Amino acid sequence: MQKIPTNSRAGKSTSAGPHALPLDLDGAHIDRQAPAPDRLYQALRHAITSGTAKPGEALPPSRHLAGQTGFRRNTVTDAYERLITDGFAVARVGSGTFVAERIPSAVSDKAAKRIAIAEPQRGILALGCTDIDETALRRFRAFVGRRMRAFGSEHLHYGDPRGSRELRIAIANHLLSARGLRCDPDQVMLTSGTQHGLRIVLSAILKPGEQIWVEDPGYPAARKSIEHYGGRPVSVPVDDNGMIVDKGRAAAPRARAAYVTPSHQFPLGVQMAMPRRLELLDWAREANAFVFEDDYDSEFRYDGAPLLSLAGIDHLRRVVYMGTFAKTLFPGLRIGYCALPESLIGPVAAARAAMDRFPATMMEGAIADMLNSGAFAANLRKMRGRYREARDALAQTLTDASDGQLTVPVPSQGLHLVAKFASTTPLQIAADAKASADVEGWLLADTYLRARPAPGFVLGFSGHPIRKLVAAATTLAKASATTARFHQKTKRRRGTVAGGS
Repeated sequence: MQKIPTNSRAGKSTSAGPHALPLDLDGAHIDRQAPAPDRLYQALRHAITSGTAKPGEALPPSRHLAGQTGFRRNTVTDAYERLITDGFAVARVGSGTFVAERIPSAVSDKAAKRIAIAEPQRGILALGCTDIDETALRRFRAFVGRRMRAFGSEHLHYGDPRGSRELRIAIANHLLSARGLRCDPDQVMLTSGTQHGLRIVLSAILKPGEQIWVEDPGYPAARKSIEHYGGRPVSVPVDDNGMIVDKGRAAAPRARAAYVTPSHQFPLGVQMAMPRRLELLDWAREANAFVFEDDYDSEFRYDGAPLLSLAGIDHLRRVVYMGTFAKTLFPGLRIGYCALPESLIGPVAAARAAMDRFPATMMEGAIADMLNSGAFAANLRKMRGRYREARDALAQTLTDASDGQLTVPVPSQGLHLVAKFASTTPLQIAADAKASADVEGWLLADTYLRARPAPGFVLGFSGHPIRKLVAAATTLAKASATTARFHQKTKRRRGTVAGGS
């Protein structure tokens, strides 16, 4: 165990000064796989809850603590801010940061450890969670601050329904470099996310009763949006090569559009093969239809290069391309984007103006700065490595702990995976196991429309600490094994009783 006084360097103790505070950075209360701000926060919290730092005592200035522990000053500042938010410390203007006079008794180290043991899975395995590198977050904060200090007239009047041209230019450049999609900034529209973009375009082009192909299994929220605007979702099966276009042609040859997730099919995770992509675009041209390409997590590819986007192949003639910063940065931004065919710019901009005028302007400049400065790309590189590690840990744990009940294909892309039972397993077993484990995530069966549902789970691995991810996966896998064995024993007993009666 290494104890570092705040007035020492590299672990070498010196005489205690006015800002000395021994920090245990190797104790059992430290999650060593956590990011640096979390580890420092845990060490500081332990010093407070254990009584090493007394109520009302001054904490070391961030500059001193950074120099004496090896952490960056921004890391220290982040940890202090979290202590203040959680009630362990208070900030006094002009004086510094102090231990709170009354610390939260319900969150002592012992209590926190009991909670972690009793509920390791709470909130874990949920889809849509993200992480962000501390360097990228620091730069984003700086960009936001700079933009606020340079507050301009663009925030004082109604803007372009498509959003700021500055950010639309940055997005167009990103799409060209990352997805091979060449588009004019005038074709880009900012949204609050992919589903918001889908709803805006639907309101512009869809007439009541018109059919739209949807993947089966597929994303339930997209089906609900289509129904909300009076459309008729047409179930089109998915295989290992993506949406089966021939099935769509047979079911609804004159459909108005098709909604697909070709880069990383939701939920199965397959990639639409190039022949299928070309088939789908051929149909769209023949039927005078549009294709909604939801590219919700294409930036996170772990093995090999991604295929060219549908919009890139089509040169934005029949394809509406939809992306989001909810996965690449964080969901709280509520900013996504569409790239539109030229024929749709006018109708869709008019629909946007009628729906909610124009997007929020406050964060547009900061996101443009992230894209233009390289901070966005740097964060993606770091997150790919972090999410790959989480993906592998989740897949391995589910496979090892489920006693052969779960099959877990490891996806080459995206932020979720699918864990499947044998196809003959009753759907209720998955539902019972998930309820017993009390974890987040989805039941695979809930993503089906008309195709025969499959038993299993859709589980997120991004944005979760690996230790907690493994704990939750172990709980779910063991619950799956136990529930399946109980069902098998019950079925055998019933068979024995029936055979002997």
